[in-house]
Amino acid sequence: MSSEVKKEYSNGEITIVWKPGLCQHAGECVKALPQVYKPKEQPWIQVDQASTEELIDQIGKCPSGALSYYRNNA
Repeated sequence: MSSEVKKEYSNGEITIVWKPGLCQHAGECVKALPQVYKPKEQPWIQVDQASTEELIDQIGKCPSGALSYYRNNA
């Protein structure tokens, strides 16, 4: 999959950006927030299952940089 592809998931406060071409499948996201990251479900990122702060903290620990986020304008 091209590193140019990206998918976005929003909770209203932030939007998570996932770049599957960069993902190393280390599983750190699933280990940290299994209620959010569910690889066998669609959508696989369920942002409403954690607080914005929890999501931001976990995204900062993504080893490949495949996950990032931006704040939505109010």
